[in-house]
Amino acid sequence: MPDPLNLRLKHLIIATLKLDDVGPADIPDDEPLIGSTRFGLDSVDALELVLTLEREFGVKIGSSEESRRALGSINTLAAYLRTQAIPA
Repeated sequence: MPDPLNLRLKHLIIATLKLDDVGPADIPDDEPLIGSTRFGLDSVDALELVLTLEREFGVKIGSSEESRRALGSINTLAAYLRTQAIPA
């Protein structure tokens, strides 16, 4: 059974970045989100994601270093949000 937070994050990423031809099952939980991925997400995409995550989950991702760590993969993003006391 998929992790509900991971699934929610995948839907959020798809909607935020307008990945019309991508489904949640197409995004592996442990694949890097930024950099050389099959989706070609770049720093502008990362900024958009951070802003959406801050708005959606009420967190503040302070630095670019922190956002890089948080956006490592779906799994690392979910773990980061859980450390910020975000409910699944």
